[in-house]
Amino acid sequence: MDLPLNNGNKKTLSRLGSSSRLSPHHQPLPAGVPPLPSKYKAFPQKKPERLEDVRSNGWLDAMKSSSPTCAYLIKDFTVGITSDDASIAYSIWMRKYPSAIKSIKQIMELAYNRKIAVFLDYDGTLSPIVDDPDRAFMSDEMHLAVKNIATYFPTAIISGRSCDKVYELVGLTELYYAGSHGMDIMGPVSNSMTDDYLKCAKPTNQRQGNEVGLLQPARDFLPMIDEAFRTLAEKTKDIEGVKVENHKFCASVHYRNVDERDWPSVAQCVHDILEDYPHLKITHGRKVLEVRPVIDWNKGNAVEFLLNSLGMNDCADVLPIYIGDDKTDEDAFKVLRERGCGFGILVSSVPKETNASYSVKDTSEVMEFLKLLVSWKKIESV
Repeated sequence: MDLPLNNGNKKTLSRLGSSSRLSPHHQPLPAGVPPLPSKYKAFPQKKPERLEDVRSNGWLDAMKSSSPTCAYLIKDFTVGITSDDASIAYSIWMRKYPSAIKSIKQIMELAYNRKIAVFLDYDGTLSPIVDDPDRAFMSDEMHLAVKNIATYFPTAIISGRSCDKVYELVGLTELYYAGSHGMDIMGPVSNSMTDDYLKCAKPTNQRQGNEVGLLQPARDFLPMIDEAFRTLAEKTKDIEGVKVENHKFCASVHYRNVDERDWPSVAQCVHDILEDYPHLKITHGRKVLEVRPVIDWNKGNAVEFLLNSLGMNDCADVLPIYIGDDKTDEDAFKVLRERGCGFGILVSSVPKETNASYSVKDTSEVMEFLKLLVSWKKIESV
């Protein structure tokens, strides 16, 4: 599918090539994963041993925890918090994960004389979580805040949605985009890219004179993902409220609008279908089951790839900031924490464990933080 470009915007978009010398189209599967044949149907259809029933294998617990209540682990004891005490639990939690807005002075001290790179999730971070994912729009004010951020800092949106869909929702060509949890990456051609990137971003087709290269480490899985998506859509169509989306390199089964009494049916249906696809796995998001290839690639890998492509690997010189609200964003938070370089900001109005260093309550606070970053940069540049 060709990437839609804004009329009149002359900036060129390119899907990022690998910064290695490997072909940008195909990346090796991780150790222990047998390669897919050219026609994956030829792969032996031997089913693995049946997994435990979803009622005892942790799937339902994970589904319920994807939208946490005000329960928090305090001194190794799980304490149920009533609505009256929710603010107390949140205050205790924020001692460990302080407000990024209230900590802006400390953050700016960390950023002094360092290059900032900004990474943003989309749903629940730039747009509120809504019942219909197709209507998860940014406000005009948020759109402007993101545009301004990208004016001063390399900025990427890393989403579980397909790259084309998130670009359609945002529509800013000055950004980098990593769709399908980082399995499809594109960005603006600019002087900030390293020589390695420019040599590897080989065009594969053209659209109105614009070159398009590819980084798709799970490209060989596309026929399998498409088939699994169609099977999931067919098998779950009788469960009221289920919405199944094809994000190109992953398939999403949303159960936000499903009666909780029917969640076991959703889980069991997905579980049974995946038994026929040993090269696919399940991950949990906010009231969504994500069906993905088994390759070891996630939002954290996408952050590392983008930093490398932009020549921003020197921790002494760079401060990456990642803002996200979902369990899938924890991979990126973890990468920054382990690198000892940059930090994550969790978007959450309830306490929950995270690899982030700071927090904000909601999308309005995300926008406020982005504005503070821009204001600081303007003052620093004077």
